[in-house]
Amino acid sequence: MVALLKSSLMLEGSGSSVEDVMEGARRATVETSSRASPPDPEVEPIARRRRFSGSEKRRLLAEAERCKARGELGAFLRREHLYSSMFANWKKQVGKADLVTLAPKKRGPKPNPEARQIQQLNRDNARLRRELERAKLIIDAQKKLCVALGLPTADETSEDE
Repeated sequence: MVALLKSSLMLEGSGSSVEDVMEGARRATVETSSRASPPDPEVEPIARRRRFSGSEKRRLLAEAERCKARGELGAFLRREHLYSSMFANWKKQVGKADLVTLAPKKRGPKPNPEARQIQQLNRDNARLRRELERAKLIIDAQKKLCVALGLPTADETSEDE
């Protein structure tokens, strides 16, 4: 661009330099931008994904079920701006919701996860206490056997060292 400007200025034979022309161009752009009309206050809406409530989904599914003739379902989907995959997912959701509502509910108080953890810890504690008692009995029996056979016990060997 600068080379083109230089060549055009050389041909014209004008006395102004390229820098003067460029400065004038910058000045013109700045002045034009400051005089420009303010931007349009109308804000373009941001596209948002539509969300359907459960009742809307059921209504649309019921309406789609009524479309029996050839091409009616496609026309309905185009009119409502929907995809067939949405209907497939909604049918699955309705089926799962019906299964959940028809399933028998457990009676009684709901289990507390902290109470379950406390019970587990108490069981572990009792099991470890039993194992400790067994270990103590075995150690006592080993000491008595060493004394009966005349072998040195662990207590005697630690005193010698």
